[in-house]
Amino acid sequence: MTRYRLAIFDFDGTLADSLPWFRASFDDMVTRFNLTPVPAEEMEGLRGMSAREIMARLNVSMWQLPAIVSDMRKRKLAAASKISLFKDIPAMLTDLQERGIKIAIVSSDSEASVRQVLGPATSLITRFDCGAALFGKHWKFRRVGRHLGVKPSETICIGDEIRDIEAAKAAGMDSGAVAWGYAFPSALQAAGPTHLFTSIEEMTERLSKMK
Repeated sequence: MTRYRLAIFDFDGTLADSLPWFRASFDDMVTRFNLTPVPAEEMEGLRGMSAREIMARLNVSMWQLPAIVSDMRKRKLAAASKISLFKDIPAMLTDLQERGIKIAIVSSDSEASVRQVLGPATSLITRFDCGAALFGKHWKFRRVGRHLGVKPSETICIGDEIRDIEAAKAAGMDSGAVAWGYAFPSALQAAGPTHLFTSIEEMTERLSKMK
């Protein structure tokens, strides 16, 4: 198996347990931007959709998207003190660092919010690339790899959404999908990730054993 020199992580739903916050903020976002409401019984169904499908379901226009992202980013920063990392994330990041694997975070969230939630674990991160992805998330993956001098073939991109898998493929990098985040594991598996991790312990063990 490939020995990775760089692991690029998504943040929300992958390292940070922010899904409860998102659910609590969802209805207010829909009302504020006059989007199509989603009945409570249909909310879980969104977890099986791609980002494009969700935008279509909510009737989000492309011109609205920047304002929605900016608004949610501000709300997230204000709520950062109430959001925590998943229990075993600091230990996992420490293990990867000790094995010589560089760690980066690529997120549409603000770097300030990410750093606040990370707390002491911030010191384990080699590179942050946060904020809007003007040319797509795959472009940010490539930029991080170039900055750190790591080839795409030596990089794995790990996230909890279908778009993370798609972006990794577009960047020519391996992908790792986590089963504890936003998207259903079945939806992630259908997108064809290089690896599907069912627990943080499994991810730590499998990445550590790769040579």
